[in-house]
Amino acid sequence: MRLPISLLVLSAVSAPLFAATPSETLAEFHEALAAGKSGQASELLSPEIQIYESGYVERSREEYTGHHLKSDVEFAKFTKNKVLKQSERIDGKLAVVMQETETTGKYKGSNVHLFGTETALLEKQGEKWVIVHIHWSSRKSK
Repeated sequence: MRLPISLLVLSAVSAPLFAATPSETLAEFHEALAAGKSGQASELLSPEIQIYESGYVERSREEYTGHHLKSDVEFAKFTKNKVLKQSERIDGKLAVVMQETETTGKYKGSNVHLFGTETALLEKQGEKWVIVHIHWSSRKSK
């Protein structure tokens, strides 16, 4: 009986050691979109998130989930997003993750080939990172 209790205590103590990094949290967000898991994707966003894209702003998780989340999920399901370059910087409870990406696939009958940039600001809340801001920009390939 001692062994199971010891394992339980060890796993509880070790859990914070395996908390996702800011980059892993952002990757988990994109993976949830591609898998069609809207709820999982939205749980990684702060309720006060601000998302900037193409000159537009969504000023909360509620606004994003009520407007563009569904179309972002659909787009991600039919395309492949490859990270070409990524950097991460952590300063206390704030982190920034910057990515350059290439997206390919077929969406709504059209071929997709885009190069994009993404800047995500994350905040450490307890033992997890939460996305508080995203800025997306993309262009068609030449």
